[in-house]
Amino acid sequence: MSWFRSLIQRSSIRHPLKPSKATPSLTLLLSEFSTGTEAAASREAGLGPTRPGDKARVVVLGSGWAGCRLMKGIDTKAYDVVCVSPRNHMVFTPLLASTCVGTLEFRSVAEPIGRIQPAISREPGSYFFLANCISVDAQNHVVHCQTKTDGVGTLEPWNFNISYDKLVIAAGAEASTFGIKGVKEHAIFLREVYHAQEIRRKLLLNLMLSDVPGVTEEEKRRLLHCVVVGGGPTGVEFSGELSDFILRDVHQTYAHVKDYIHVTLIEANEILSSFDDRLRRYATKQLTKSGVRLVRGIVKDVQPEKIVLTDGTDVPYGLLVWSTGVGPSPFVKNLEFPKAPGGRIGVDEWLRVPSVQDVFSIGDCCGFLESTGKPTLPALAQVAERQGKYLANLLNQIGKIGGGHANAAKDMELGKQFVYKHLGSMATVGRFKALVDLRQSKEAKGLSMAGFASWFIWRSAYLTRVVSWRNRFYVAINWTTTFVFGRDISRI
Repeated sequence: MSWFRSLIQRSSIRHPLKPSKATPSLTLLLSEFSTGTEAAASREAGLGPTRPGDKARVVVLGSGWAGCRLMKGIDTKAYDVVCVSPRNHMVFTPLLASTCVGTLEFRSVAEPIGRIQPAISREPGSYFFLANCISVDAQNHVVHCQTKTDGVGTLEPWNFNISYDKLVIAAGAEASTFGIKGVKEHAIFLREVYHAQEIRRKLLLNLMLSDVPGVTEEEKRRLLHCVVVGGGPTGVEFSGELSDFILRDVHQTYAHVKDYIHVTLIEANEILSSFDDRLRRYATKQLTKSGVRLVRGIVKDVQPEKIVLTDGTDVPYGLLVWSTGVGPSPFVKNLEFPKAPGGRIGVDEWLRVPSVQDVFSIGDCCGFLESTGKPTLPALAQVAERQGKYLANLLNQIGKIGGGHANAAKDMELGKQFVYKHLGSMATVGRFKALVDLRQSKEAKGLSMAGFASWFIWRSAYLTRVVSWRNRFYVAINWTTTFVFGRDISRI
């Protein structure tokens, strides 16, 4: 049995999650599974500092457009990559509205982190942790995290620490509610896959309930009234998808209630305010033609079955989707870093947080400090993606000249600053109709077009931007299936 004892001794050295040399001992890790208040209080496992002979460690907080583009481009020969995020996938947000009504399947817009950066699944020093970062100790190069265990009633979340050589905060933003009472309790946002799933289930449930005997006319109209608040690209695209779903599928499958269902889009100002005036007029015409009612107003209060506008108008609803832009999350607000206008993390021209060493920030959670003289960039996917690409190249450059480890790049010349050039905006407004605005700014001149050709460009562009060939295949098959057979209306 000597071979068996030898096997036990060797296996006891290794952490089942492929640790580095700095991984805590097995005894400490096993203490994670003990019970009682003392054991719960002592749960402080984690990844310690890297040693001089180890690869430097880049810790990425978030799995959105910015963080995933950075992880895709990082040189894993120079760095170990550790991603901390409450979700294990990236969401291709431009196509998320299509999943709500069955045009696309949910898995078509979700890309696993392990496929974006295979080193996380294969390399011994790279990890993905399903957790939230709760604080950052920039002086000691440590992030404090807490596991995300929602839906698992028998497992309490625990805390752990990760030492970093380079920290990239790409934690994104959260939907803006403007402090309006009842929004978080009664409205559904459209930023995650589970939001789209919730919208789909609620929409189909209301359709089926409205057909049940005994439902009054007034209640039927309320159940089948879909209200969208926010006239930006997300709100307009969702309204267009929903109206097309009603015209093409609901009228055939739910003929008894087809005259009751309708969509209202509420916007305080002009819809698609960043687009060309001609395109805005075209969008308004197409949405109205497809049955979307456009209302200019400001929401004052959200109640379980109606919203109240500032002019006193009551708007009953069965489904309320909130899409009014984004703002900094509580995590970003609580970080003791200089802030840019709007409450985002302040960064310099190289996307560094200038008050501390080895900390960078990209995506919707950051903005240029006023001292840089640069405006805060819009919260767009193309901004986040290009920031992620730039920072990956910058970190690769730093790693090649020996600055990858903590405090090793203090006096290094970083080269070119980050410069953003807007590539244009696109939005679909219903069946075979879309807008393409290729101007670099609202005041600049450039190509803008609308109609079927724009819709073809919109679909072609997003199909090529889907991260993997696997998901491109899914999207193409879903579009073809929907075109031939219609949308799936199963409530699963």
